[in-house]
Amino acid sequence: MHRVVIVASMMALVCGAVIVAAEPVAYPTKGQRFDKQNRDEYECHASAQKETGVDPVAVAEQATAASKSDSGSKPGLGSAVGGAGMGAMRGAAEGDAGAGALHGAGMGRLIAVIRSRRQMEQQQQAGAAQSADLRAQLDKYDRAYAACMTGRGYDVK
Repeated sequence: MHRVVIVASMMALVCGAVIVAAEPVAYPTKGQRFDKQNRDEYECHASAQKETGVDPVAVAEQATAASKSDSGSKPGLGSAVGGAGMGAMRGAAEGDAGAGALHGAGMGRLIAVIRSRRQMEQQQQAGAAQSADLRAQLDKYDRAYAACMTGRGYDVK
């Protein structure tokens, strides 16, 4: 069960890292000095942010926060205990409370595993949709930023 939570957390971190890692880089093509490039980058960042309404820093923080919130509590223990209780009652009615409790605990654990797998699949689907939305926002910003920097004499990759 721990492995499922760890894998889900690692996938979310990787998705978040992929979203944040692909930022455009500007190369001067007209011999611009370093301080001129810094000023142009700042002005184009502000212009792209104003034009698109996208703040890449906020998007990166949102992606990071989403990846951290994917780790949750350990599911299954309560289900096993509840299943044991139900099984004990059922077993007592049939004359063997111990076997009923053991069977109930096993069934409770099985149900918990099935539920946690469904929950993990739902989180992955929601994470993929959120990741695609964040990537689309960043692409919109990147296009505006690249257009501004290209207009000022930079090659943007």
